[in-house]
Amino acid sequence: GMVLQEPAGAPSLSAEAAGAADATAEVRLSRLRWVVLLLFSSYSLCNAFQWIQYGSINNVFVHFYDVSAFAIDWLSMSYMLIYIPLLFPVAWLLDKKGLRIIALAGSALNAMGAWVKLGSLKPHLFPVTVLGQVICALAQVFILGMPSRIASVWFGSHEVSTACSIAVFGNQLGIAAGFLVPPVLIPNVEDVEKLAYHISIMFFMTAGVASALFILVIIVFKEKPPNPPSRAQASIQSRPAAEYSYVQSILRLLRNANFLLLMVTYGLNVGCFYALSTLLNRMVIHHYPGEEVNAGRIGLTIVLSGMVGALISGLWLDRTKTYKQTTLVVYIMSLVGMIVYTFTLSLGYLWVVFVTAASLGFFMTGYLPLGFEFAAELTFPESEGTSSGLLNVSAQIFGIAFTIGQGQIMDRFGTKAGNLLLCSFLFLGTVMTAFIKADLRRQQANLENEQT
Repeated sequence: GMVLQEPAGAPSLSAEAAGAADATAEVRLSRLRWVVLLLFSSYSLCNAFQWIQYGSINNVFVHFYDVSAFAIDWLSMSYMLIYIPLLFPVAWLLDKKGLRIIALAGSALNAMGAWVKLGSLKPHLFPVTVLGQVICALAQVFILGMPSRIASVWFGSHEVSTACSIAVFGNQLGIAAGFLVPPVLIPNVEDVEKLAYHISIMFFMTAGVASALFILVIIVFKEKPPNPPSRAQASIQSRPAAEYSYVQSILRLLRNANFLLLMVTYGLNVGCFYALSTLLNRMVIHHYPGEEVNAGRIGLTIVLSGMVGALISGLWLDRTKTYKQTTLVVYIMSLVGMIVYTFTLSLGYLWVVFVTAASLGFFMTGYLPLGFEFAAELTFPESEGTSSGLLNVSAQIFGIAFTIGQGQIMDRFGTKAGNLLLCSFLFLGTVMTAFIKADLRRQQANLENEQT
C-alpha cells in the first residue's frame, strides 16, 4: 500500500495538535477495500432488484393478484415511503455503531424479505408479498446511505469519487436486472397456476442469492481498514468522540444554504428517475401493446447507460474536482434528455425509444454519485452517512409525489402530459443548481493537511 510519513524534525505542536499529528502520521491503503466495495455493491444490487421486480412487469402482477395497477405501484413506492421516517435512526446507528453493524442489518433484512415473498405464490396472498416488500424496503434504509461513507473510510483522496460511483453502481445494476430478468422469467400467460410457477422461480433465485450474500457479509465485511486511507479521514478518526453530536450535525447541515439547495435539486432529479422507473412498463405498453420484454429492455438501457455516466463522472471528479460545473452540465443534459424522450415516445418506433432512453439514462442516472460526492464536499467534516441520507429522503419524498402525480395524469391526460410534469421539475432543478456555490471543504482539508 501507499505510505506517507510526516517529515522528521517537524516544529513542536500543542498537545491537541500533536494528537492529531500522531493520527495522521501514517496513511495507508488497504487491499481489502475493493473486496468490501464489491460485497456492498452486490447486496445493494440484490435489494434494488427486489424494488423494481414488480413494477417492470406491472400488468402481469395485476392479473396474478387481481389488484389495481396503483396497488402494484405501491410495492415500489413502499421503498420510498419507509425510508423517510427511518433515515435518521439508521444514520444515527451508522455514526454510533459503524459500517459493519449496518451492513449486517441491511443484508439480513434483504434476505429475510426475499424468503417471505416465497409465501405469496397464490393470488389471494397479496398481503404476504406486501410484507416481504416492506422488509426489503427496511433493508434499503440500511443500504442507501453507505456509498459515500464506504468511499471515505476505505479509499484514498485520489480515488474516493470513483469508489463512491462503483458503490452506487451496484444499486443501479440491480435496477437494470430488475428490468431485464422478470419479463424473461415470467411470461404474460392467462393460466394462474403457470404464472405462480414462473414467479416462484424468480423468488427462489432471489432468496438464494440474498442468503449467500448475507453469509459473505458475516465472514468478510470489516468495520474499517487498519490505517486511515487519507489525511481527511485521519483527522476525523483523531477527533474525540465527545466532540461529535449527531443532532448538532443535522442542524449544521440544515443551516448550510448550499447543501439545502443541493438537497432539493438532488430530490427533483432522482425523484424523476424513480417515477420514470416505476411507471415505465405502463408507458411503453400503452404505446406498444404486448412489448413487455422490450419495456424491460428499455429500462435496462436507461440504467446501463446511466452506469457508464456514473463511472465517467466519478473518474472526471477525481481528476478535475470540478463538482459544481460537472453537476450543472449533467443536470442540463438530464432535462434535455427528458424533453426528447417525452416527444419521441409516441412516434411508433421502438428503436427511437431505446436511443432516447439511453441518452436520458446516461445523464439522469449518472447524476446519482455526483450528488453524493458534491454533498460530501459541501458538508465536510460532517458524516457522509447523514448528508447522503438527507439527499435520499429528499429523493424519496419527490419520488412518491412524482409517481402518484404522473400516474394520475397519465390515466387522465396521457403519457405525454405525465412526462411534461417531470420536464418542468427538472427545469426548476437546473435553475436551482446554478445557485449552488462550490465550497469544497473536503478538498481544502486535504490540501491543508498535506501542507502541514
